[in-house]
Amino acid sequence: MKKEKAKTRKDEGIRKMDRKTYDAELARLHGELVKLQQWVVHKGLKVCVLFEGRDGAGKGGTIKAITERVSPRVFHVVALPAPTEREQSQMYVQRYLPHLPAAGEVIIFDRSWYNRAGVERVMGFCSEDNVKRFLEVVPMFEKMMLESGIILLKYWMEVSPEEQTRRLTARIDDPRKIWKLSPMDIKSYDRWDDYTKARDEMFAATDTPWAPWHVVRSDDKKRARLNTISHLLGSIEYKELKGDKHELPRRKIGKTYKEKEYPFKFIPEKY
Repeated sequence: MKKEKAKTRKDEGIRKMDRKTYDAELARLHGELVKLQQWVVHKGLKVCVLFEGRDGAGKGGTIKAITERVSPRVFHVVALPAPTEREQSQMYVQRYLPHLPAAGEVIIFDRSWYNRAGVERVMGFCSEDNVKRFLEVVPMFEKMMLESGIILLKYWMEVSPEEQTRRLTARIDDPRKIWKLSPMDIKSYDRWDDYTKARDEMFAATDTPWAPWHVVRSDDKKRARLNTISHLLGSIEYKELKGDKHELPRRKIGKTYKEKEYPFKFIPEKY
């Protein structure tokens, strides 16, 4: 029997969201993220959000949408490079531990310890025994995180093969995006089935009651970003902190100091 192709949003007759609707809803959600930020700091919450998915699934764009209107002192993005020779000799999760949140922080991992179950496994950077042991241990590791008071949210961005091809091709042709396309992306491109198998085995072992995977359909970038932010906000209890409304004081310019003439080196105004 021929395997049925996974349905996309386009197949289901759902039109792409227009920019005006998207911008308005994103602005509203950004306001809620600011309220969440203030609550996290006020209550000393420790929040850890990780994003996984295939190349081109929209992880970076979704993370940018989350963080572009909040404070980098509260929302920190962690995107670790390939492990150093020293890190390769350490306990596997050791290099991630220093980045876990302290009180009043939201840490967002752009790829995480699940590299071992994904790219490292598929591309042969670790042994199958390493993967098996990782999948056995990581649920206990995440339970320890929760027992220490960390709020853990795990998102998997699910993209279709057709949309992935379109996005990776766009990176080749767009000078603004070419930096997103790495040699590893090229090598991984024809390993779709290997990544699917790795994803399925990862989910079977680590989609636990205490740290479940939340899957985001990401063929439509705008909807994926809004849906993810909405889910994140709904997963953490927070309240709006009421404070005094700020008013700017009256300034006395030129009363206490007279500005001196100085030959400032202004940049060329080409625009």
